[in-house]
Amino acid sequence: MNDLNAILAPGMFVRHPDHPEWGVGQVQSNAGGKITVNFPDQGKLVIDGARVSLIPVFEP
Repeated sequence: MNDLNAILAPGMFVRHPDHPEWGVGQVQSNAGGKITVNFPDQGKLVIDGARVSLIPVFEP
């Protein structure tokens, strides 16, 4: 997991760098390098933080 993914906590908002069409998602959990995010247009997904660097969104 990269350093930026390590700071992600439940309630924070993120974008997926390869799928902007999914919209802004809300982090549900971040444990063991697996980040669960609920995207409005894709639903709840588990992201492997070692493979994908999610982009924090501070003003959703």
